[in-house]
Amino acid sequence: MLQLSLIGIGTGNPKHLTREAMEAICAQDLILIPNKGAGKDDLAGLRQAICADVLAGAASAPKIVEFDLPVRDPATPDYRQRVEDWHDAIAEVWQATLAAHLPKGGQAGFLVWGDPSLYDSTMRIAERLGRRMEMQMRVIPGITSVQALTAAHGVPLNRIGAPVQITTGRQLRDAGWPAGCDTLVIMLDGECSFQSVDRPAQVMIHWSAYAGMENEINIAGRLSDVQDQILSVRARARRDHGWIMDIYMLERLR
Repeated sequence: MLQLSLIGIGTGNPKHLTREAMEAICAQDLILIPNKGAGKDDLAGLRQAICADVLAGAASAPKIVEFDLPVRDPATPDYRQRVEDWHDAIAEVWQATLAAHLPKGGQAGFLVWGDPSLYDSTMRIAERLGRRMEMQMRVIPGITSVQALTAAHGVPLNRIGAPVQITTGRQLRDAGWPAGCDTLVIMLDGECSFQSVDRPAQVMIHWSAYAGMENEINIAGRLSDVQDQILSVRARARRDHGWIMDIYMLERLR
C-alpha cells in the first residue's frame, strides 16, 4: 500500500511551513520533486532547500528524487483536453518513479507549491494515480499565494459583507469582469490580462511577483497609473530569473 502525502509548502519561504507540513516531510520514505526544466530548475532547488532545512539533524531522512515533468502538447487545440492529456502523462511519470524507488510501497510525499486545493492539479493527478495502483492520499494544507499577496500589501481580501472571486487571466480576458463582484483575485496569468479591464482609472490593483519569497516584488495603485510599470518590471524580472510567478487583486473603486 502506498501512502501518498500532498504537502503544501507555501510560496517558497521556509518560514511559511506549518508544523504539520514539517512533520509530514520528516515522516516520508520518499519525497518526489518535479523539475520543470532549464530556466525553472531553481524551483526544484527551493524545494530541495526546504527539505534540507526541515531535515537538518533528523535521525533519519527520506530519499529525495527529482523527476522531469512532462510538457503540455501545444499541438492539441482544445485547452481542457490539452490539460487532461498532460495530467495523464504526469500520472504515468509518478507511477514509474514510485515503482523504481518505492517498489514495496511505503510513505511518499510531493511538495506542493502554495496549497494543494487552489489552482493546483496535484490532487487530480493523484486521483489518476489511484486508478493505477493501491494507495491512500493525505493532504496537508499550505499558505496560498493569495494570503501572501494580501499580507505583502497589508490589505484585506474582501470588503465588509462583500464577495470575492478568484479566477484566471484567461477568464478575465475571455469573459470580462464577472457581474456582481467588485473584487477579483487573478491567478495563472501569463498574458497580463489586466490590460483588458475597462475604465482602468476606476480600478485599484495590488500586484505581487514571487509572493512570499526573498525576491518578492510589489506594486499597487490605480490600474491606469501603474499598469505600464508592472509590465516593465514583470518583463525584467522574468528575464533575470528565467521564470515568474505573479498574482494580483483588482478592486473597483467607489
